[in-house]
Amino acid sequence: MPIRVAQVMGKMLGGGVESVVMNYYRHIDRSKVQFDFLVDADSTRVPEEEIKALGGRVFRIPPYQHPLRYHNELVRLFREEHWPIVHSHINTLSVFPLSAAKKAGVPVRIAHSHSTMGKGEFAKNLMKLALRPLSNLYPTERFACSEYAGKWLFGRDTDFTVIPNAIELEKFRFDPVIRQETRKELGIADDMFLIGHVGRFMPQKNQMFLVDVLAGLLPKRPDAMLAFVGDGPDRTAVQQHVEELGIADHVLFLGQRSDVNRLYQAFDVFCLPSLYEGLGVVGIEAQRAGLPCLFSDAIPREVDVTGASRFMPIASPEEWVLFISAIESETRISSSEKVFSDYEISENAQKLASMYLKFSEKK
Repeated sequence: MPIRVAQVMGKMLGGGVESVVMNYYRHIDRSKVQFDFLVDADSTRVPEEEIKALGGRVFRIPPYQHPLRYHNELVRLFREEHWPIVHSHINTLSVFPLSAAKKAGVPVRIAHSHSTMGKGEFAKNLMKLALRPLSNLYPTERFACSEYAGKWLFGRDTDFTVIPNAIELEKFRFDPVIRQETRKELGIADDMFLIGHVGRFMPQKNQMFLVDVLAGLLPKRPDAMLAFVGDGPDRTAVQQHVEELGIADHVLFLGQRSDVNRLYQAFDVFCLPSLYEGLGVVGIEAQRAGLPCLFSDAIPREVDVTGASRFMPIASPEEWVLFISAIESETRISSSEKVFSDYEISENAQKLASMYLKFSEKK
């Protein structure tokens, strides 16, 4: 019988953390380890069919905005299901499910830091700062997607294990045939320059800034286009901004996609102007596709696996415009297989399974 691990996901809305956890789930040895997903009832993108097909279960719980109901339901579930391991992915909010897990007597409680914080999200930041000192109270184990994210949540003197945001390396490798096919599907001519961005439309991802970058770039490069991949609450505002600037025919809103690996092939440069990130798995994917990458200087340098990425401040779009205007279409950064080896999903899933098994034997 496999050991079952309760994965506390918070709201599943189609973000990067969810894709990382699902990636591990697809590649882990499910004869040894099975996942059950605890998701807030107001989640909009739960891959329920796939989870069930892989042998997992989905439990919908009251949203954490109702703390008492949330806590009581979790305590009840943890007592009823007897999971030996609870693995929480909700950063500073992990204090809530892990305190419930402790109360219910769950022996192994993992807090996983996937993010940090940055300017511009005042209320959210206040809550993070209030909860962060409690982050070491309830976990028995600590994971993080990067050194930076781990130190941010758990402190510089606390031990934690970096679990890479691993991907299927083969799937993202540059392929000129797929590039041509995908550009044709998108209606992008060979001589057009396509800027790509993958991310949920929310303040953290700072898509408005990219629209301003495009507006500054068009006088220099009228052949430029910008493709947004993703969805989220800020999408309408970003679309409005595009309309106001009169550049709608240069912007593609591609929505939530299951073929993101193909879309990277079509891009000429990848931009991530986030206000903060734990790591930014999309940055790893883009580099694997050989793309020149431009990141905000608020993103951990650990994301730069090829050593060829650029980090720039997001104070004004001018610097970004200059950098992008100098990139030629079809530029691809070649790098050795070795630089990506840490991010190979099958190997990392095997390591994670071993850790789960070791933790469950210890307790």
